[in-house]
Amino acid sequence: MTRRSRRLARRPPALCAVAPARHAGFTLLELTIALTLLALLSVVLAGSLRLAGRSTDGGQAKVDEASAMRLAQEFLRTNLEAQHPLRMRKMLEWPLVFRGTRDELRYAAEIPPRVAGGGIWYFRLAVHGDEPRSPLTLERVIPDLQADELPEFTAPERSVLADGIAELTLGYFGRGADDAVNVEPTWRDHWDDPQQLPMMIRIDVRPKAGPAWPTLYVSPREAPEAGCRAWDVARHHCAAV
Repeated sequence: MTRRSRRLARRPPALCAVAPARHAGFTLLELTIALTLLALLSVVLAGSLRLAGRSTDGGQAKVDEASAMRLAQEFLRTNLEAQHPLRMRKMLEWPLVFRGTRDELRYAAEIPPRVAGGGIWYFRLAVHGDEPRSPLTLERVIPDLQADELPEFTAPERSVLADGIAELTLGYFGRGADDAVNVEPTWRDHWDDPQQLPMMIRIDVRPKAGPAWPTLYVSPREAPEAGCRAWDVARHHCAAV
């Protein structure tokens, strides 16, 4: 064996028979599955965020409604407790400027000077169900005590206490116009005594959506004979103003 032959014999086997190495990666099926799972997770996350947003908005709306309800009730309580015993000066037996039915209340009360300059106004509390927003309103006019009949609400100033009200229900606690002093006072759905204010007024408000307002009870501060210079104790009538 020659020297050249011996060098060739010592060489390692050819590498051409070895298989080429594979590079690691995702197949098309694996990539499709991953994208599908990512899309599903995105949908779930978006739904959770929308639900959280609606819950937050709904909670804030309920808080706003409760706050508006408390403000309206507190205003009504203050206004009704401060009723003023105005009497019509040209009508028979000088009746009080007060009328109460099951769904409407009319009364006289003072408002602070910062509102319309203050003074004694004639108010009407009612629900206007024929209007689109069905508001609970408190309308007011300046009463003419020298008129021959009770004031009417022609072009009144209006304050909206709440919108979306289905029903206003009023009750009046006291004795009837012809009841004797020994008759126990009761609740009634209208007030027919033009000489005395009721001992207590009950106000129930039911919105179109949501729970009913808590029942509001208000007691006018004025005595039965308030607004009279001479009170007929036997007849429970005003004898002079």
